[in-house]
Amino acid sequence: MAKVKSAFFCQNCGHETPKWLGKCPSCNEWNTFVEEIVEKKQAQQIVAFSKSGKAARPQSLHEIEKQEHRRTLLSDKEMNRVLGGGLVAGSLVLFGGEPGIGKSTLLLQIAVSTPNLKVLYVSGEESDQQIKMRSERIGIENKSCFILTETNIQNIFKQAEEVQPQLLIIDSIQTLYSSEIESSPGSISQVRECTAQLLRYAKTVGTPIFLIGHITKEGSLAGPKVLEHMVDAVLQFEGDRNHVYRLLRSIKNRFGSTNELGIYEMLGSGLRQVENPSEILITNSDSSLSGISIAATLEGMRPMMIEVQALVSTAAYGTPQRSSTGFDGKRLNMLLAVMEKRCGFKLGAKDVFLNIAGGIKVDDPAIDLAVVAAVLSSNADIAIDKNIALAAEVGLSGEVRPVNRIDQRIYEAEKLGMEKIVISKFNKGIHQKDFKIEIIQCGKITEVVKALFA
Repeated sequence: MAKVKSAFFCQNCGHETPKWLGKCPSCNEWNTFVEEIVEKKQAQQIVAFSKSGKAARPQSLHEIEKQEHRRTLLSDKEMNRVLGGGLVAGSLVLFGGEPGIGKSTLLLQIAVSTPNLKVLYVSGEESDQQIKMRSERIGIENKSCFILTETNIQNIFKQAEEVQPQLLIIDSIQTLYSSEIESSPGSISQVRECTAQLLRYAKTVGTPIFLIGHITKEGSLAGPKVLEHMVDAVLQFEGDRNHVYRLLRSIKNRFGSTNELGIYEMLGSGLRQVENPSEILITNSDSSLSGISIAATLEGMRPMMIEVQALVSTAAYGTPQRSSTGFDGKRLNMLLAVMEKRCGFKLGAKDVFLNIAGGIKVDDPAIDLAVVAAVLSSNADIAIDKNIALAAEVGLSGEVRPVNRIDQRIYEAEKLGMEKIVISKFNKGIHQKDFKIEIIQCGKITEVVKALFA
């Protein structure tokens, strides 16, 4: 009987070592090594999806013929936007998110709502009856969508060869296993090997593949870090299960930008695409409340209005608190210091809480002025007119600095019915005659205060 061979793998980065180590020499993480049974694969299994028996030969760069990436437009416009204009043939997309956030629902919805696309949906977590119940809840029927409940990677390839799908969805990669490796499903070896075989299949056959992946309690994708390097795109599905809105972000994309954002609303009948996010990120209230301002921001190529909420109160426990949700806490401290030093507002002994409405995270410096306005509004308990938007960066000397693509921000504010927008006077090429909305140009925070609270 052959001797069973084992090795130790780092659960964080996939580093392999013959003995247990307390600290990984690759990623410097502690206590991440686990023992797994390994078995060397035969050479013929490695080239299972080779187009020909001939080995590849090196080519000169000018000999390689350029080919345009053929994209498949899905029925989901938000997914098309995040992917960079559609799904590229032969691409491998890793789709991650917290449990219960709606990953399986979204991909099943895409599978059944694209009638001209033959889809093979492989589930290792649910039975075919459970998937049938979910599709009935979505309310869409598609005869070209095939369901397979299987976890053996070799059997999946056999069925894919018979069905010849134009899109393959795997739910999830942690449930698959290869009979060539003796470790359990979800282990480092199994996840890495199954992903490698799916990658060879996608590149050889030209079929795009969606891989649903679990995430750890820290919020990162489960499995070795090499998994994110192997795939062509990594999508993150975010949101709070207690709220109805979900955000789709691109962390990595070899065929498009990583700055795009897709927004969905979770309903009983599935996920609804939100084409105008500004309407859901701004509170529709008749009463004017202090501590609220409207910022014109950009997420990728998409301009949108967001609501910035601030609360300033006297510190009850001696030490003032600084808390922010959806905004960088260090930048909030910097803006508070600018307001106190340059404008004379005494905020050092007060608690300051900041929140970006809608549960989104924003790192656009153009919302600096809206943050300053919301804090000052709450401090003075004076409401800002809800028909005024702000779009400018604030410098350390208290100056109002210009931001890029200001014309798109102004058009978005105008489209949503805003009457005024405050920008930097240093933005070039902006003329009042080109817009219906009133443009207020300021150079310092003190000028903004006079314009808002005069």
